[in-house]
Amino acid sequence: MPKLLSNQYSVYLYLAIFFFLLSCNNTKNIENRTVFRYNEYRNVTSLDPAFSRNPQNIWPINQLFNGLVQLNKNLNIEPEIASSWSISPDGLTYTFYLRNDVYFHESPIFGEKKTRRVEAKDFVFSFDRLKDPVVASPGSWVLLNVENYEATAENILTITLKNPFPAFLGLLTMRYCSVVPKEVTNYYGVNFRSNPIGTGPFYFKRWDENVKLVLLKNQKYFEKDTNGNKLPFLDAISVRFIPDIQSEFMLFLQGKFDFINSLDASYKDELLDYDGTLRSKYFEKMNMLKGPYLNTEYIGIFLDSNNPAIKSKNIRRALNIGFDRKLMVAFLRNNIGYPAKRGIIPKGLPGTSDDEIKYDPKLAKRLVENYIKKTGERPSIKLATDSNYIDLCEYLQREFQKIGIEIKIDVMPTASLRQAKSSGKLELFRASWIADYPDAENYLSLFNSINFSPIGPNYTHYKNPNFDKMYKNSLVIMSDTLRFKKYREMDSLALSDFPIIPLYYDQVVRFVQKDVEGMEINPINLLVLKNVKKISRRN
Repeated sequence: MPKLLSNQYSVYLYLAIFFFLLSCNNTKNIENRTVFRYNEYRNVTSLDPAFSRNPQNIWPINQLFNGLVQLNKNLNIEPEIASSWSISPDGLTYTFYLRNDVYFHESPIFGEKKTRRVEAKDFVFSFDRLKDPVVASPGSWVLLNVENYEATAENILTITLKNPFPAFLGLLTMRYCSVVPKEVTNYYGVNFRSNPIGTGPFYFKRWDENVKLVLLKNQKYFEKDTNGNKLPFLDAISVRFIPDIQSEFMLFLQGKFDFINSLDASYKDELLDYDGTLRSKYFEKMNMLKGPYLNTEYIGIFLDSNNPAIKSKNIRRALNIGFDRKLMVAFLRNNIGYPAKRGIIPKGLPGTSDDEIKYDPKLAKRLVENYIKKTGERPSIKLATDSNYIDLCEYLQREFQKIGIEIKIDVMPTASLRQAKSSGKLELFRASWIADYPDAENYLSLFNSINFSPIGPNYTHYKNPNFDKMYKNSLVIMSDTLRFKKYREMDSLALSDFPIIPLYYDQVVRFVQKDVEGMEINPINLLVLKNVKKISRRN
């Protein structure tokens, strides 16, 4: 987000904030309810779970819909609509036994009763829809390894895989796999995105696009907390779409939002001390929640580039050992995050490499000097980024200059960067990988040669036959211990070829108002509000 806004945009923004604040003091319909308020500066594009491809969509979708299984805060898989399940000894057949007390949110499309119970056939329809080319869901890949699925009884769903895949249950926790009602989705078609009917703890009330989204408590929700209390506790959720992060922060300080999830450079020093702890002046005003986040920030190296410096393994090695990650995280992020001294697999997932990238500027400089002697040229490489990471890239630029590598920074719009990265038009690119599901295979797939971009996520075009063989073999290892051992070997092997420059393993950071109870963080940064309470009300 640019720091300086145009006059026209500024007027629009401040008018929007003015009317927002005015509306906060004129809420007759919700004045006696506990309403959880947050801002989504990235905006929401769809409330259809078939399009739950990014956090801004996933967060409200997670309040509206349920799937067969879910993740708890420790990434353990727990029942959701499926009360239990079994897996065949060969790892190919999964049988799910559904609860008989799950109902869709009320809608006149259901007829006189306005709702109906969820059955196994509803999941069959939902999976069919996920794969339907007319729907064109970006989540259709979740079912690529599925051979068949069928409702073998009213409350029994059987899924058969083409090949064993131990991480399959984790895949099913994704909101892509939520259950949707056939009658409603067929009635609305593409407009189901703004007329969602699910089974979740909250139901859809209103969406003024680019302005406000309101969800209300589902009084008939099926889940209870560990003490047997019916969920959810909140009466409503109100989401605003103010695009400026600094304005979001100011409104949070004024108590107009109940939490913020971002840690923008513009206010990180205001909230945090150097060591990443909350400044004492805010102790009485807010709580800070912090923990591991399955997100690896890295610089990708396009190995099919024509640049001879990128072809050189020694230059790639110099790039990896030529800067101090610990100092970078302290200086740029107030120690929020963990220096990425190992491979692509982040802190918090089993399978991380045993090898370590050690900061060694002297060796890095020698490697560069040897390259110059052999080629007669000083290595010069372009690094592409968007405006959100200019400070990080400029830091790397200065550090690499010290070891003799010239870095030219190319700042691009985010959409252009994404497209150029996928099509192999960049030499170096700033990137991140957030886990789609809690298994290290998700990260290692970035180095499988069958996943070359633009078809798959191997944006570096890394290819190693030994890695490919190990990757294929790991998919059929049902023992967690043995599979995690194989993951460590694969992570070490890829790291030894230096197809990326790992920067840091991220952390979830949330700042929460003092009157909010029950909010928990999790390593996939999923927003879960069904257990949240507000112990006092603010106007």
